[in-house]
Amino acid sequence: MPLLNVKAIIDAEEDGSFWFTTWRKQPTQTTGAGVWFDLSMSPGNPNPNYYAAAPNIAIALKQSTDGGIPHGGIPHGGAVAPFGKKKYLKQFLAMTTTATAVPLPMLLCDYLLFYPFVDMSVTDEQVLDNTVTLPRYTTGQGVRIMPVEVAGQSGVGNPRFSVTYVNQAGVTKQTPVVACNTQVVNGTIITSAPNLFMSSGPFLPLAPGDTGVRSITSVTFQTPDVGLIAFVLVQPIENTQIRSIDAPVERNMPTDFAELPTIEDDAYLNLICMPNGSLSGAPIHGTATFIWS
Repeated sequence: MPLLNVKAIIDAEEDGSFWFTTWRKQPTQTTGAGVWFDLSMSPGNPNPNYYAAAPNIAIALKQSTDGGIPHGGIPHGGAVAPFGKKKYLKQFLAMTTTATAVPLPMLLCDYLLFYPFVDMSVTDEQVLDNTVTLPRYTTGQGVRIMPVEVAGQSGVGNPRFSVTYVNQAGVTKQTPVVACNTQVVNGTIITSAPNLFMSSGPFLPLAPGDTGVRSITSVTFQTPDVGLIAFVLVQPIENTQIRSIDAPVERNMPTDFAELPTIEDDAYLNLICMPNGSLSGAPIHGTATFIWS
């Protein structure tokens, strides 16, 4: 994350090179405690993304075509790199008034690409189409795999699977085998559960020594289940946590960390979270400020 001096930050704001935005998500799903959830599939602002496309074929995500949290640019939402500038996240605020949600860890991610409708009932190796490649972070450095439930599974027996992928160095590797949880809610990150053997949290573990993913080449389920998964490649940008319902939490990057996360041109920004209970009907909202210099 780059270190900007105070003058560069002030100059960016004084010459209008900033973008202030609000966001709001209100899930309809009854989520479970300690299970990560993809807020991009929930109603609100920005509009939900349901990962609906032809099965197993990679689809890139971009702000200009798919939405996400807007982050501005030159002149109004456009790219800044052609003007010799870079864009940064300066401030991020989040809050909720629903007690069952908190504490609520959250991750802001750049959603890069997804493979829709991977069938959990197939135990043969499913080869994925990579005609479309990463639109940003093209080396794969720091990119993670997020398996999102998009059509209800049963979770009976905690089905297990592994993924074959191309790492940040262009070498084909395989993830460790991971187990699915029993949450049947669309939007659930299917490999996250607080007390499940072989669960992995919001992202799949990579082979030892690997630091990123360029693409997924295939998926293999060891045991079948009903349901469909979207495998999403994301770049984590920033983390925060709503601790209680009586106050928002704010991350001000220059004063709190002296470093500002970079936001790539045309990034599709959205959020994942790990609720303490049900998010059904819970308004989760906040603000974000971006600058370019």
